[in-house]
Amino acid sequence: MNLFTEFEQRLNDRLLTIAEIADKGDALDFTRIVVEPPRDPSHGDIAINAALVLSKPLSMKPRDLAEKIVQAFAGDEDIDELSIAGPGFINIRFSARYWQNVLLALVREGEDFGRGDVGKGRKINVEFVSANPTGPMHVGHCRGAVVGDALANILGYAGFDVTKEYYINDAGAQIDVLARSTFLRYREALGEDIGAIPEGLYPGDYLVPVGEALKAEFGPSLLNVAEEQWMPIVKERAIAAMMEMIREDLAALNVRHDVFFSERQLHADDASAIRSAINDLTFKGHVYKGTLPPPKGQLPEDWEDREQTLFRSTDVGDDIDRPLIKSDGNYTYFAADVAYFRDKYERGFDEMVYVLGADHGGYVKRLEAVAKAVSGGKSTLTVLLCQLVKLLRDGQEVKMSKRSGNFVTLREVVDEVGSDSVRFMMLYRKSSEQLDFDFAKVTEQSKDNPVFYVQYAHARCMSVLRQAEEAFPGLDISQETLEDAVRHATYEPEELKLVAKLAEYPRVVVAAATMREPHRLAFYLYDLASSFHSHWNKGKEKQTLRFINESDRQSTIAKLGLVSSVAAVLRSGLALTGTDAPQEMR
Repeated sequence: MNLFTEFEQRLNDRLLTIAEIADKGDALDFTRIVVEPPRDPSHGDIAINAALVLSKPLSMKPRDLAEKIVQAFAGDEDIDELSIAGPGFINIRFSARYWQNVLLALVREGEDFGRGDVGKGRKINVEFVSANPTGPMHVGHCRGAVVGDALANILGYAGFDVTKEYYINDAGAQIDVLARSTFLRYREALGEDIGAIPEGLYPGDYLVPVGEALKAEFGPSLLNVAEEQWMPIVKERAIAAMMEMIREDLAALNVRHDVFFSERQLHADDASAIRSAINDLTFKGHVYKGTLPPPKGQLPEDWEDREQTLFRSTDVGDDIDRPLIKSDGNYTYFAADVAYFRDKYERGFDEMVYVLGADHGGYVKRLEAVAKAVSGGKSTLTVLLCQLVKLLRDGQEVKMSKRSGNFVTLREVVDEVGSDSVRFMMLYRKSSEQLDFDFAKVTEQSKDNPVFYVQYAHARCMSVLRQAEEAFPGLDISQETLEDAVRHATYEPEELKLVAKLAEYPRVVVAAATMREPHRLAFYLYDLASSFHSHWNKGKEKQTLRFINESDRQSTIAKLGLVSSVAAVLRSGLALTGTDAPQEMR
């Protein structure tokens, strides 16, 4: 149940009972009418802007139209009060009867309260992490992993058909470097003193086990063949080992992808996928032969002062045209990006979401241009950029790693503070803003630690349910029993305020999904936890707000309906963030 969309439909029906609106019929645009919580909660439960939106096309003063809208709701038993504010906003306060019906829906739907169909089965591919398979994942990959995974979870809950995808960059020059670095470790495994790792190779000791595995499989035989013979063998083993390590790191963070797409697929069969994608763009008039002026600043690797095959990307929103084929006939990295998007489009996705690091900001316009050109505007592309994460310990920035020597690995952070702390804190700030991750803050048990505060609220709910069963042995708190108790109960205004906070959940899910902003969910869960903890504390002062009344079994069951609903929404939201909802906390 989403009270905001439900009331929006109710509003539209009432608007059509007003003669001036009914006469205009389909000529009026209702899509700009918003039903939302008022900025000041003291003004009411919801606010609507219908009078402001419709007054101009009706040639009426907003307040005059607002008066008619208020009259259209006369006699509605779900509404206690309607008031007109400012130039014509209408504030509405619901009746206790209405909030009781919302609580009934909460009890009935449980963890599905908030599940919606705003996505209507639209197919979305969310590609995230996509780290080069050249070593362990570092903390810079962590934020994109969490943001992408949580967003995909939220989109699925909101009714989209979601695929989580990882693009394996296993066809570039960095893979040759990986193979040579691994071969050096292979020689070391055979007893050779390799000395210091040469400049330009990967120095991490994570390649030592790969060298040992090559020794076990091939013995010294690879030493006796030319590089062009051992290179593909070592590449294959090194990539496989790195991807196994990456999968394990992601699993430790509770991240699992549906698809791992290898860039080498695009280069297979003489790069037929890339060639086909360029031919398709050529047929559509987006490709030409020409030269590009030198860009300002540092020259990119794919710039040449010669005639090349170019993508006319400026016709579809980009700043400059982009090279596809170099003058020597080789494809550019960008050509693979074009082929990859085309592959997704041909797999039937309506939208592609790319979760990238902030250093990829320059890729946004060119990727959006590719989407327009390849799909003819039928598929959309959204790029989410994740800003840097700064690790702090005792107020000092953490820069070094115990294992790699030059960066902090994702696994080190997860092993130290736990997956739950990492995931929730990575969402507890908008992804476009820099995040300070303080090891001390994310492990302390206080209100200042959001993940603890939210999880503790859920554990507290479960504690109440256990205590109620101890107070009333054999207590029946099945869904049917809770519904019946809620239906016949009388709730305090403070309790109905908690119901109102719970009622915001479906709207938050829709907003997080449609705006592609998973941080909204983390913020809401913290607010809900705060409301619950505050209500708990009020029960210490006001006996009627306590959840368990040992002398009144029926009243207790009714209040447990509220407690179980808080627990269900917290459990649902935490699951979407990929965080555990503990039964108890010590």
